[in-house]
Parts: sequence; C-alpha cells; structure tokens
Amino acid sequence: MNETRPVKVFIADDHPILRIGLSMYLESKQHIKIVGEADNGFDAVNAINENPPDVVLMDVDMPGLSGIEAIRVLRKTLPDLKIIVLSTYTKKEYVQEAMLEGANGYVAKNTKIDELIKIIEDFAEGRECHSPYLLNLAIKWRQMQDEGGESGEHNLTKTEIRVLKNMAQGKTNSEIAQINFVSIETIKTHVQRIFKKLEVNNRMEAVAVARKKHIL
Repeated sequence: MNETRPVKVFIADDHPILRIGLSMYLESKQHIKIVGEADNGFDAVNAINENPPDVVLMDVDMPGLSGIEAIRVLRKTLPDLKIIVLSTYTKKEYVQEAMLEGANGYVAKNTKIDELIKIIEDFAEGRECHSPYLLNLAIKWRQMQDEGGESGEHNLTKTEIRVLKNMAQGKTNSEIAQINFVSIETIKTHVQRIFKKLEVNNRMEAVAVARKKHIL
C-alpha cells in the first residue's frame, strides 16, 4: 500500500444510512480518503468527472441515472477509473450487465467491511484481487446467451431488452421512463442504441427484428 497518499474513494448510493455509515467508517482509516458522495447517477457522474477518485463504489439501483448507466458514461470519459459495484442484487444477470458496461468488480452489500477495504486497496494498487466476496465478472457475452438459446449477435444489455419489451407493448418514451424510474433522455438513449444494434430505423422495425431473433 502506498503510505504517502491515501486511496481516494467516491461512494454513489441512494440509501443515506448505508452511504453515510460506510463513508464514516472508511474515512476513519488513515489510508483511505472519501472525496465525494452522491445519491443518484447524474450527480455521481458529474462529481467524479470533476474530481476523479482512485476507486468508485457504485450502487446499481439509483434514481435518475442507474449505476449501470453511470458506469457506461464514466467509461467514455475515464476509461481507467476503477469502479466497484456495491449492490444488494447478486443474481448473475446484474453481475453480467455490470461487466458488459465496464465494472471492474462486483461486491454484495453484505460483504464484511474489512474484506471490502482489502478489495478497494487491491483495485487501487492494480493488484490481482482474490476474494470470496468478489463476484465473478469473467463471463463472456456468448455464455450469457446460452440459457436463452440466443447467439448473442444483437449484444443488447438487459436494460435495453427491458426497454424493447416496453416498446413492443406500445408504450411511449415518457411511459417507459416512468416505469423504469429514469429520465426520458435516458430512455431515448437506450432506444437509439437498440436501433443501432438491431440495425433498424424505427420502433416497428425494432420490434419485428427482435421477434424474428427471438429476443422477445
């Protein structure tokens, strides 16, 4: 561990008790410095871009902009940033989606605090991290599709498939945004990515292609 400079950590979580408690505990460690907190994805992205930390602890489910979407944005501006997802969701679908968007690690919120500190330090120092609490991110996209019988050619994320299903139900961008608790601009971005990945120009074509490929 570098004794001359503490690890700069940013915490993004919309649960204040957890966020504040974790922040206070980590801040009590001499080798860790909390440089910022946020309770939503938009504020997290803005603050992290203004003052990049060494490690980000990112919740998955946050209002406005989800943690997964925040990771996607941050990967474009800070490709080398170390991002560890800290979540109550441990199903492989969440782990896989976080991996696809660029998370470096995925840890359950019931992880022992001392083990979390070790994981933070390992990522900050660029060491290979071996921890029973670190969920496996080394799952390839094609493996993700095997259970559903898809070839994986569409490369749609779980979130994009969910939006696509809403589109197939005839819902507007505004309605989809309300259902998924995100902004309408976020949904518009998802729709454009869906069009690009499916190589279509409108919603009707997207739904038709998705059904042909057995995505829906």
